[in-house]
Amino acid sequence: MSRIIYTRTDEAPMLATASLLPIIDGFTDQAGVEVQTRDISLASRILAAFADVLPEDQKVHDALGELGQLVKDPSAIIIKLPNISASVPQLTAAIRELQADGYDLPDYPSSPTTDEEKDARARYDAVKGSAVNPVLREGNSDRRAPQAVKNFAKAHPHSMGEWSAESRTSVATMDGSDFRSNETSHVLEKDDTLTIVHVAADGTETVLKESLPVLVGEIIDSTVMDAAALDQFLTEQIAEAKKRGVLFSLHLKATMMKVSDPILFGHTVRAFFPALFEECGDALQKAGLSANNGLGGILGGLDQLDDATAQRVCDLVQQGLEEGPELAMVDSDKGITNLHVPSDVIVDASMPAMIRAGGTMWGPDGTEKDTLAVLPDSSYAGVYQATVEDCRTHGAFDPATMGTVPNVGLMAQKAEEYGSHDKTFEIASDGAVEIRTAAGDVLLRQEVRTGDVFRSCQTKDAPIRDWVQLAVRRSRESGMPAVFWLDDSRAHDRALIEKVTAYLAEEDTDGLDIRILDPVSATQHTLDRVRRGEDTISVTGNVLRDYLTDLFPIMELGTSAKMLSVVPLMNGGGLFETGAGGSAPKHVQQLVEENHLRWDSLGEFLALAEALRHLARTTDNERARILADALDRATETLLNEGRSPSRTTGEDDNRASHFYLAMFWAEELGRQDDAEVAALFQPIAEKLRAGEEMILNELNSVQDSAVDIKGYYFPDQDAVSAVMRPSTTLNTIIDALRTR
Repeated sequence: MSRIIYTRTDEAPMLATASLLPIIDGFTDQAGVEVQTRDISLASRILAAFADVLPEDQKVHDALGELGQLVKDPSAIIIKLPNISASVPQLTAAIRELQADGYDLPDYPSSPTTDEEKDARARYDAVKGSAVNPVLREGNSDRRAPQAVKNFAKAHPHSMGEWSAESRTSVATMDGSDFRSNETSHVLEKDDTLTIVHVAADGTETVLKESLPVLVGEIIDSTVMDAAALDQFLTEQIAEAKKRGVLFSLHLKATMMKVSDPILFGHTVRAFFPALFEECGDALQKAGLSANNGLGGILGGLDQLDDATAQRVCDLVQQGLEEGPELAMVDSDKGITNLHVPSDVIVDASMPAMIRAGGTMWGPDGTEKDTLAVLPDSSYAGVYQATVEDCRTHGAFDPATMGTVPNVGLMAQKAEEYGSHDKTFEIASDGAVEIRTAAGDVLLRQEVRTGDVFRSCQTKDAPIRDWVQLAVRRSRESGMPAVFWLDDSRAHDRALIEKVTAYLAEEDTDGLDIRILDPVSATQHTLDRVRRGEDTISVTGNVLRDYLTDLFPIMELGTSAKMLSVVPLMNGGGLFETGAGGSAPKHVQQLVEENHLRWDSLGEFLALAEALRHLARTTDNERARILADALDRATETLLNEGRSPSRTTGEDDNRASHFYLAMFWAEELGRQDDAEVAALFQPIAEKLRAGEEMILNELNSVQDSAVDIKGYYFPDQDAVSAVMRPSTTLNTIIDALRTR
């Protein structure tokens, strides 16, 4: 048996897996392919972090650690579904749920003092934020819109908001003293072990990072966000939004940048509600209510305060909302603002959604309004501003005619900012932070003040070389020009440009259009081509990879979930990702309240086909190739026949979509040239087609009623299976496949 690992994750993707995986198991079993699961959900990662101290019956296998080793194996084939990149509020909610289920876990210590609390905090910190992707991504990213999906979007264009030349929407960013402007870089001349040290004004030294192994040719960076400059900038933008009569919205990525961005989020909350923190800041701090966890965390923790203080907090919050500009809303009906929860508004999803909507976000009164989008760090804010200006000038994009923008992203081995978590620190006192060699020489130095945020990141040489090779290969295979989005005015990018130029010279680029442009110029160049219906590969670093693979697909396809995301692992294996999961919490809410799951598993279909194709190439498994090709044709049929999930309760949902995929897949297998495979699947196709009316009735008749899956972060899998597999007719047909 060949093996594919299918990850079990969280929220809507986890629910969909309960319905889809039995179908996958049944079909792939006929090709000698075993599909195994590994649970890398937030809850399982929490339990694995405490496996050595939990009772024997509560221990959980460290599946993420196992997969972290497997991705270095040439035989690795992993399908990775979206998982929760937990903010502190999500992490604490998951801990509470597990504790309620009887798991002997400590509380999350917000201000650890004892050794036991510090140990617990370190374990939890290893779980929160983007803890999964850096472990699994031992290769660079190849994201693109499959041709069938692109063709469908052109034939059935999604709705786009109208842009007006009078739109007052704009992007605000710092013009200095931020991460971008303070960045310094160094290319290592030999293998070494570095140390990051804080040197206080009085000469006292504190080791922030004791051991940082680096390799020859690796790029090491250091930078700092000036907290005082940040506060001034935020205060100015709040006043500017009020003056202009537009919504104020903050756009960060507190999930991936799990150390720095919650701090920046907290600065914004404090800047928006100055009176609250001037009067009640000490009381909030003593109660463990941090602005870094958002306004929702403060309001949700009022029971930690005495009645008078709690009431005063409510009054001052209301005063801040009345005196400040209107806040962009996450949920106007429920009063959930842009500043409620750090993980609610994620820049790479929220900014494209705003642009697609015509430059508007939802206001407190439930209407769409122009917005001042605030991105404090200027590293990539210009990309969004250029897009806003382009739309203001030329109007909304047309999905029926626009070109496509695949991406080749540098992310292997924790490349760039997304690998900076263990090297990011909020500074305790004035002084400097130095990055030193093992011999004690200072490679990089940043002057810092109390409250500043220091960050260092590293990018190894081998991933850079692999990234360049992948870009050239994709350009030649696709016939598309490729643009490296690199800014020679930024220290890190200057070092990258030197390497890219050298490695491109080693590649066969004859006849290819490959160029290097700064991000703003690259944005305008790409947008001009997009509007002419021309295709352009964006070749970017790790953060821009995330930003662009939401920005362009949301315009092109209506969602980034329809992108094919392949990670050719550097040692020869394959990681196949299935799209974004940002709206997954709302999907779970609808399922629990109405038994309707609108999650679209298209990303899973696309990833599975590519995984089977990779397996066929690497193991000479012809049946796996047959399955892959038939699955692609079935997916195209599903799109063309409009069998994707409806958002409306009572109509076909995720489960019905899975049924149709199974039927179309079986029909495609029944009519292809391999007689033995055809003989296996023709009877299955006939049974599914004959049972269509009964199966749809069984799937849809259960809707419009509440269900209990016995948990959110760690639901009971038997309960989930019962909810997600309500058709006895379908289950009988599929389960018979798995017993052959």
